[in-house]
Amino acid sequence: MISSLHGTVLQAAAESVIVEVSGVGFSVAVPPDVARTAREGEQIRLHTHLIVRDDALSLVGFADRDELEVFGVLLGVSGVGPKSALGILSNLTIDQIAQAVDAEDDKPFRKVSGIGPKTAKLIVVQLHGRLAAPTAPASASGEAPSSVASQVIAAVAGLGWPERVAADAVERVAETASEADLASMQALLRLTLAALGPAKKEAPRV
Repeated sequence: MISSLHGTVLQAAAESVIVEVSGVGFSVAVPPDVARTAREGEQIRLHTHLIVRDDALSLVGFADRDELEVFGVLLGVSGVGPKSALGILSNLTIDQIAQAVDAEDDKPFRKVSGIGPKTAKLIVVQLHGRLAAPTAPASASGEAPSSVASQVIAAVAGLGWPERVAADAVERVAETASEADLASMQALLRLTLAALGPAKKEAPRV
Protein backbone atom coordinates (compact mmCIF):
# COMPACT_ATOMS: atom_id res chain seq x y z
CA MET A 1 0.00 0.00 0.00
CA ILE A 2 1.36 3.42 -0.99
CA SER A 3 0.05 5.62 1.82
CA SER A 4 2.02 8.80 1.11
CA LEU A 5 4.37 10.45 -1.37
CA HIS A 6 6.97 13.15 -0.83
CA GLY A 7 8.83 14.33 -3.87
CA THR A 8 9.23 16.83 -6.70
CA VAL A 9 6.37 17.95 -8.92
CA LEU A 10 7.25 17.05 -12.51
CA GLN A 11 3.93 18.08 -14.02
CA ALA A 12 0.62 19.50 -12.81
CA ALA A 13 -2.63 19.20 -14.77
CA ALA A 14 -6.18 20.25 -13.89
CA GLU A 15 -6.95 17.12 -11.86
CA SER A 16 -3.63 15.33 -11.41
CA VAL A 17 0.05 15.74 -10.66
CA ILE A 18 3.12 13.69 -11.46
CA VAL A 19 5.42 13.39 -8.45
CA GLU A 20 8.99 12.15 -8.80
CA VAL A 21 10.18 10.08 -5.83
CA SER A 22 13.70 8.61 -6.01
CA GLY A 23 13.71 8.78 -9.79
CA VAL A 24 10.24 7.27 -10.24
CA GLY A 25 7.32 9.42 -11.43
CA PHE A 26 3.94 8.69 -9.84
CA SER A 27 0.76 9.99 -11.49
CA VAL A 28 -1.71 10.99 -8.76
CA ALA A 29 -5.33 12.13 -9.14
CA VAL A 30 -5.88 15.10 -6.81
CA PRO A 31 -8.54 17.71 -5.96
CA PRO A 32 -8.38 20.84 -8.16
CA ASP A 33 -7.04 23.02 -5.33
CA VAL A 34 -4.03 20.72 -4.90
CA ALA A 35 -3.35 20.68 -8.65
CA ARG A 36 -3.75 24.46 -8.82
CA THR A 37 -1.16 25.12 -6.12
CA ALA A 38 1.36 22.50 -7.29
CA ARG A 39 4.38 24.05 -8.98
CA GLU A 40 6.77 22.18 -11.25
CA GLY A 41 10.13 21.72 -9.59
CA GLU A 42 8.78 22.26 -6.07
CA GLN A 43 8.38 19.69 -3.32
CA ILE A 44 4.97 18.26 -2.48
CA ARG A 45 3.70 15.84 0.16
CA LEU A 46 0.51 13.90 -0.46
CA HIS A 47 -1.49 11.43 1.62
CA THR A 48 -2.50 8.76 -0.87
CA HIS A 49 -4.95 5.93 -1.43
CA LEU A 50 -4.01 3.14 -3.82
CA ILE A 51 -6.87 1.94 -6.03
CA VAL A 52 -6.34 -1.68 -7.11
CA ARG A 53 -8.22 -2.99 -10.13
CA ASP A 54 -7.77 -6.01 -12.37
CA ASP A 55 -6.44 -3.89 -15.21
CA ALA A 56 -4.73 -1.01 -13.42
CA LEU A 57 -3.29 0.52 -10.26
CA SER A 58 -4.02 4.19 -9.59
CA LEU A 59 -3.29 6.70 -6.86
CA VAL A 60 -5.51 9.40 -5.38
CA GLY A 61 -3.81 12.01 -3.20
CA PHE A 62 -4.76 14.73 -0.73
CA ALA A 63 -2.79 17.43 1.04
CA ASP A 64 -4.75 16.79 4.24
CA ARG A 65 -4.95 13.39 5.99
CA ASP A 66 -8.51 14.08 7.17
CA GLU A 67 -9.60 14.34 3.54
CA LEU A 68 -7.95 11.00 2.83
CA GLU A 69 -9.88 9.41 5.69
CA VAL A 70 -13.20 10.85 4.46
CA PHE A 71 -12.33 9.62 0.97
CA GLY A 72 -12.00 6.11 2.38
CA VAL A 73 -15.35 6.43 4.17
CA LEU A 74 -17.03 7.61 0.96
CA LEU A 75 -15.68 4.58 -0.91
CA GLY A 76 -17.61 2.41 1.53
CA VAL A 77 -20.92 3.84 0.28
CA SER A 78 -22.75 1.71 -2.27
CA GLY A 79 -22.47 3.24 -5.72
CA VAL A 80 -19.60 5.62 -4.86
CA GLY A 81 -16.36 4.91 -6.70
CA PRO A 82 -13.00 6.69 -6.56
CA LYS A 83 -13.97 9.28 -9.20
CA SER A 84 -17.23 10.18 -7.43
CA ALA A 85 -15.58 10.28 -3.99
CA LEU A 86 -12.86 12.58 -5.32
CA GLY A 87 -15.54 14.72 -6.96
CA ILE A 88 -17.32 15.17 -3.63
CA LEU A 89 -14.12 16.24 -1.88
CA SER A 90 -13.29 18.55 -4.80
CA ASN A 91 -16.55 20.43 -4.34
CA LEU A 92 -17.30 20.21 -0.62
CA THR A 93 -15.22 20.72 2.50
CA ILE A 94 -15.21 18.06 5.21
CA ASP A 95 -17.37 20.31 7.38
CA GLN A 96 -19.87 20.79 4.56
CA ILE A 97 -20.09 17.03 4.07
CA ALA A 98 -20.57 16.49 7.81
CA GLN A 99 -23.21 19.24 7.99
CA ALA A 100 -25.17 17.76 5.08
CA VAL A 101 -25.06 14.29 6.62
CA ASP A 102 -26.00 15.62 10.05
CA ALA A 103 -28.96 17.51 8.55
CA GLU A 104 -29.93 14.52 6.36
CA ASP A 105 -29.66 16.85 3.36
CA ASP A 106 -28.63 15.10 0.14
CA LYS A 107 -28.86 18.19 -2.11
CA PRO A 108 -25.14 19.12 -1.85
CA PHE A 109 -24.18 15.64 -3.06
CA ARG A 110 -26.63 15.72 -5.97
CA LYS A 111 -24.79 18.81 -7.27
CA VAL A 112 -21.63 16.74 -7.75
CA SER A 113 -21.14 15.36 -11.26
CA GLY A 114 -21.86 11.63 -11.39
CA ILE A 115 -23.89 11.53 -8.17
CA GLY A 116 -27.56 10.76 -8.78
CA PRO A 117 -30.49 11.13 -6.33
CA LYS A 118 -30.33 7.51 -5.16
CA THR A 119 -26.58 7.60 -4.50
CA ALA A 120 -26.87 10.99 -2.79
CA LYS A 121 -29.47 9.58 -0.41
CA LEU A 122 -27.28 6.54 0.28
CA ILE A 123 -24.36 8.82 1.15
CA VAL A 124 -26.45 10.61 3.77
CA VAL A 125 -27.80 7.37 5.22
CA GLN A 126 -24.59 5.34 5.22
CA LEU A 127 -22.34 8.14 6.48
CA HIS A 128 -24.62 8.99 9.39
CA GLY A 129 -22.63 8.59 12.62
CA ARG A 130 -19.38 7.89 10.78
CA LEU A 131 -18.12 11.49 10.49
CA ALA A 132 -17.00 13.89 13.18
CA ALA A 133 -19.54 16.56 14.10
CA PRO A 134 -19.21 19.67 11.89
CA THR A 135 -17.24 22.55 13.35
CA ALA A 136 -19.53 25.25 14.65
CA PRO A 137 -18.93 28.61 12.92
CA ALA A 138 -17.54 31.32 15.18
CA SER A 139 -17.08 35.06 15.02
CA ALA A 140 -14.11 35.37 17.38
CA SER A 141 -10.98 37.20 16.28
CA GLY A 142 -9.37 35.39 13.35
CA GLU A 143 -12.67 34.02 12.03
CA ALA A 144 -15.28 35.69 9.88
CA PRO A 145 -18.89 35.80 11.11
CA SER A 146 -20.72 32.85 9.58
CA SER A 147 -23.14 35.08 7.61
CA VAL A 148 -20.31 37.10 6.05
CA ALA A 149 -18.23 34.02 5.31
CA SER A 150 -21.16 32.19 3.70
CA GLN A 151 -21.90 35.19 1.46
CA VAL A 152 -18.27 35.37 0.34
CA ILE A 153 -18.12 31.61 -0.30
CA ALA A 154 -21.29 31.82 -2.39
CA ALA A 155 -19.92 34.80 -4.35
CA VAL A 156 -16.60 33.09 -5.07
CA ALA A 157 -18.36 29.85 -6.05
CA GLY A 158 -20.51 31.92 -8.42
CA LEU A 159 -17.31 32.99 -10.18
CA GLY A 160 -16.47 29.37 -10.96
CA TRP A 161 -14.44 28.03 -8.05
CA PRO A 162 -15.65 24.87 -6.21
CA GLU A 163 -17.28 25.61 -2.84
CA ARG A 164 -14.57 23.77 -0.91
CA VAL A 165 -11.85 25.86 -2.60
CA ALA A 166 -13.78 29.04 -1.77
CA ALA A 167 -14.27 27.96 1.84
CA ASP A 168 -10.58 27.06 2.24
CA ALA A 169 -9.56 30.45 0.82
CA VAL A 170 -11.87 32.33 3.18
CA GLU A 171 -10.45 30.38 6.12
CA ARG A 172 -6.85 31.18 5.11
CA VAL A 173 -7.60 34.87 4.61
CA ALA A 174 -9.41 35.08 7.95
CA GLU A 175 -6.25 34.02 9.78
CA THR A 176 -4.50 37.32 8.99
CA ALA A 177 -7.36 39.71 8.15
CA SER A 178 -8.34 42.55 10.47
CA GLU A 179 -11.59 42.44 12.44
CA ALA A 180 -12.97 45.21 10.20
CA ASP A 181 -12.25 43.15 7.07
CA LEU A 182 -13.78 40.04 8.65
CA ALA A 183 -16.99 41.95 9.33
CA SER A 184 -17.27 43.33 5.79
CA MET A 185 -18.51 41.12 2.99
CA GLN A 186 -16.94 43.36 0.33
CA ALA A 187 -13.56 43.53 2.07
CA LEU A 188 -13.43 39.79 2.74
CA LEU A 189 -14.45 39.01 -0.85
CA ARG A 190 -11.72 41.29 -2.21
CA LEU A 191 -9.07 39.63 -0.01
CA THR A 192 -10.29 36.13 -0.91
CA LEU A 193 -10.18 36.81 -4.65
CA ALA A 194 -6.68 38.23 -4.26
CA ALA A 195 -5.60 35.07 -2.43
CA LEU A 196 -7.07 32.83 -5.14
CA GLY A 197 -5.35 34.70 -7.97
CA PRO A 198 -6.81 35.47 -11.41
CA ALA A 199 -10.58 34.95 -11.41
CA LYS A 200 -12.21 32.37 -13.64
CA LYS A 201 -14.67 35.04 -14.68
CA GLU A 202 -14.62 38.78 -14.39
CA ALA A 203 -14.92 39.55 -10.69
CA PRO A 204 -17.54 42.05 -9.55
CA ARG A 205 -16.29 45.44 -8.39
CA VAL A 206 -16.20 45.59 -4.61
